[in-house]
Amino acid sequence: MNIKKIFSGPIIWVVVGLVILALAWGAVATPRTDRIQTYQGLELLRSGKVQSAVITDREQRVELQLKDDFVSGTGDSTRNHGTRVEFFYVEPQGTTVAEAVAAADPPEGFDSRVPQQSIWSSILGLVIPFAIIGAIFWFLMSRMQGGGNRVMGFGKSRAKLISKDMPQVTFADVAGADEAVEELHEIKDFLAEPTKFQAVGAKIPKGVLLYGQPGTGKTLLARAVAGEAGVPFYSISGSDFVEMFVGVGASRVRDLFEQAKQNAPAIIFVDEIDAVGRHRGAGMGGGHDEREQTLNQLLVEMDGFDVKTNVILIAATNRPDILDPALLRPGRFDRQIAVDPPDLKGREAILSVHAKGKPMVPAVDLAAIARRTPGFTGADLANVLNEAALLTARSGAQLIDDRALDEAIDRVVAGPQKRTRVMNVKEQKITAYHEGGHALVAAAMRYTDPVTKVTILPRGRALGYTMVMPLEDKYSTTRNELLDQLAYAMGGRVAEEIVFHDPTTGASNDIEKATSIARKMVTEYGMSEKVGAIKLGTGNGEPFLGRDYGHQRDYSEAVAGTVDHEVRKLIESAHDEAWEVLTQYRDVLDDLVLRLLEKETLNQQELAEVFAPVVKRDARDVWLSSEQRTVHTRGPVMTVAETNGHSDVPVIPQDEAVTDAPLPAPGTVEGIE
Repeated sequence: MNIKKIFSGPIIWVVVGLVILALAWGAVATPRTDRIQTYQGLELLRSGKVQSAVITDREQRVELQLKDDFVSGTGDSTRNHGTRVEFFYVEPQGTTVAEAVAAADPPEGFDSRVPQQSIWSSILGLVIPFAIIGAIFWFLMSRMQGGGNRVMGFGKSRAKLISKDMPQVTFADVAGADEAVEELHEIKDFLAEPTKFQAVGAKIPKGVLLYGQPGTGKTLLARAVAGEAGVPFYSISGSDFVEMFVGVGASRVRDLFEQAKQNAPAIIFVDEIDAVGRHRGAGMGGGHDEREQTLNQLLVEMDGFDVKTNVILIAATNRPDILDPALLRPGRFDRQIAVDPPDLKGREAILSVHAKGKPMVPAVDLAAIARRTPGFTGADLANVLNEAALLTARSGAQLIDDRALDEAIDRVVAGPQKRTRVMNVKEQKITAYHEGGHALVAAAMRYTDPVTKVTILPRGRALGYTMVMPLEDKYSTTRNELLDQLAYAMGGRVAEEIVFHDPTTGASNDIEKATSIARKMVTEYGMSEKVGAIKLGTGNGEPFLGRDYGHQRDYSEAVAGTVDHEVRKLIESAHDEAWEVLTQYRDVLDDLVLRLLEKETLNQQELAEVFAPVVKRDARDVWLSSEQRTVHTRGPVMTVAETNGHSDVPVIPQDEAVTDAPLPAPGTVEGIE
């Protein structure tokens, strides 16, 4: 029985109304009795005006029924008390009152009453305190559990059942994740026609894990499965399993899977499963804390599936690295689907989906917007179009144009413009040289992406920024590209040193990023000839205490010193490269600064005009990881299409670096000194 539904329905209000009506009727129907003074009552008894009298013991009250209306007072203070009056007396006056009533000898007689407490009064006196305590407990538990219907159901699942009459999301609403959609299409087919797969000995997957960075559409994919499958779909968050009461999480897991089995075929979706599925033994509370009990029960339930029940668990997380290994093994999560940020075509498709219903000028090119947003997730792209729509409405325009989209991209990348932040001329010039240094070094380095925008307008926490945009999606980075990124990052700091001889704190974030890249090159990417191609440190970046608690560093102090030396050498080399570029093209830097101070923002075409005199730096010397290894001058093999000249993007040695750059002499190692 749903108590909450009963109390919120019309029946309870009808009952309350009837009770109030009965009380009001009783108050109206009861004859009115006026209270008079004690001496007035005794005077009425002595004067023979009383028709009947009732003495109530313990209350020291006398009720009188008079022959005529009793009027008290004189003049303006006259008051008619009617024929029913009562008066009270103190206990020592009891004898006097009794004698007066007896002496009056009313025509209808008199009576004495001794009130007795009824059994119902006794019961209510005992029940009411406990009822009040119970109501308080109910209220507290309702607040704690999120509803009165959960007070007696701590262990009940909080999963939300997605019904067919709810607004549905289908695979047609999902763009930019074709591989994930294809995998999930198969899950839908498993549920729709399980016999087709069982006939060839295939087993239905018990679990599907969707993982990827935030905003890539994991939850949207699960909602699309719910809209397409046509089976009961239970949705719950990982944090809903765990409560302050011991055993609640495990009980909720059991209840959830029991509901799904009773309604099979069904799908269970657990969002942010890392809240309950983290690596066991990682906390400081031992192996018997509430979260681990919940995880253990989840593991048991996933193993306990019968193949013929057709119940599939879909989970989503952006931290698959911290999930317990037992949860990820085949037989539990048989399929692990990566939901990565979309590529160029995916971004264009996502923009097309979110552009529906938004009026745009015909000149808007969504493909161009997709090229300008590499690395953006689906949520970022949706935010870009929404920001553009808000900016258009704010300006009073009717159609979204390129200017609104440009500003929207800038807002997503760097935050809203600080229009109220006014910088003096000196700070503006420092910012212009800083951003100009970044842009000029990026334009001169051989392996950096094109500079598409430079601005000195404050946005977010930055006083300005330089936008470097890749021409295509990249999935790996070469050593030369990383070295160019280091030089580009140091360009702002170097410009301040060259021009003002007094660097500012504005380069702190650049130094942080450069140090991070250099350290990863040494400790993770194996791009240092002295340290070698080894991985140093765990590098897990665990956000919780305990997994690596007490873990000692897996390399010596001598190696740590070498790492620090190599990192510093990479940073200093990048510093020197940026210094050489800015010294060589100081005139270009000054011209760029003047234009920035005048226009505040320069686009790609304006930057191309400024950087016309800049020539790309020569390729670096060939890098060898060890002096013991042989230098090879033979490049990658050419495909038939490349040989015949039909390939649009031939795969050749990187800018002929291998053939043109000087080779190291035998027994020497060329690199960054």
